[in-house]
Amino acid sequence: MLRCDAIIKSPGNPRGEKGLGRNLMSTAAAKKPRPKYLSLSALLFEIRMPVTAWVSGMHRISGALLVFPLAAWLLYLLDMSLSSEQGYNHVRDVYFRHPLVKLGMIFFIWAYAHHFCAGIRFLLLDINKGIEKESAKTWAYVVFAASILITIYFGWRIW
Repeated sequence: MLRCDAIIKSPGNPRGEKGLGRNLMSTAAAKKPRPKYLSLSALLFEIRMPVTAWVSGMHRISGALLVFPLAAWLLYLLDMSLSSEQGYNHVRDVYFRHPLVKLGMIFFIWAYAHHFCAGIRFLLLDINKGIEKESAKTWAYVVFAASILITIYFGWRIW
């Protein structure tokens, strides 16, 4: 008859001997590498993400920017411009002439252009177009280039 504790060491100290019956679970847990929690600096500088991951992340960020700050800003401008003729003239002649407002508009144009182009790319991926690694990488670069070119065009028109 074969004894179980002869093959597998028991975690306790059944015989009362010192040091022989150590708990194996505690030593295994001590040797196991701890998980690395990712910070923003780790994501930006330590881990090299592929361009497709950057497009996906920027798609989410641009979508959030379009919903929260841009919607509030546009509602504020709409309220100001519809309140009276003087409010409309103030928005058109004073507010939109300020350089920081123009930079903010260019930033939101980029967010819209990137979200739109990346959304088209993801719709194509949903119907299995451009799903291979090389074509997905190429289309990710196309999304970045198109969004930057659209932003440059409308930025030139605004300024």
